[in-house]
Amino acid sequence: MKAISSFIISIATCSTAESFSPVSFSAGNYNRGDVVDNLKPLFATVETGTPTGFIDNELRGAAMKLHTRSQSSEGEVHEAKREPYVTTMEDYLRFLVDSQLVYRVFEDIIRIPELSPELSAFVDTGLERTEPLETDIQFIVKEYEMIRPPVGQIGTKYAEELRGFAVKGKGCVPELMCHYYNHYFAHTAGGRMIGKQMASLLLDNKTLEFYKWDGNINKIKADVKISIEELAASWSREEKDLCVEATAGAFQGGGMLNAYLMGVNSLE
Repeated sequence: MKAISSFIISIATCSTAESFSPVSFSAGNYNRGDVVDNLKPLFATVETGTPTGFIDNELRGAAMKLHTRSQSSEGEVHEAKREPYVTTMEDYLRFLVDSQLVYRVFEDIIRIPELSPELSAFVDTGLERTEPLETDIQFIVKEYEMIRPPVGQIGTKYAEELRGFAVKGKGCVPELMCHYYNHYFAHTAGGRMIGKQMASLLLDNKTLEFYKWDGNINKIKADVKISIEELAASWSREEKDLCVEATAGAFQGGGMLNAYLMGVNSLE
């Protein structure tokens, strides 16, 4: 069996949502065992210029408030200190397995006929992650002679929450799109930085398929943002408020998955 390396991460908690705040790892090369202290936002996308549209004016603002001041100058959340933790390959594999379930649920919901045509624009956008994650999970299990873990409580809980939105019918679309935007766009930002550190410190510099996209990811994101803006333009003020107010829940769901990187394997 190949030796499994590990690295230490420092993580902040989001006290307002009673969950782990999304984190990413600072850029640069770290030796095995180094402590990564410079945490930056995972769920925010960096925008330049004058904000325009629903995403930049409302969704982004709600997300930035849920960061700490060390993550963003716009952050308003108290930063709790935590002891550094040594993340293992087992932790990472659990993170990938639970993440796959969450992405699969997103991708299944978007295809529900009863939620069309509102969600039709989000089918086969290029952001889909279920199949790449399956490739990666199988690679790690085989290459490092590991046993594939079942989906844990963390992934199951968030998946059930997302399915709960779908049961409500089209009235759930604004809240669901908040989760969709934050989850998928987070992965293209801070999530890729996490992947880079994992590749360097756990996987002999192999970049997993989870962190690759077919085509120009910036173009894919831009197209999806246009689709979200077009959808939001059809919403009432009340529906827009529902979307924005779902931001804390989106942070909580993604933050629970990130908790695997701290060795948290259950909700107990």
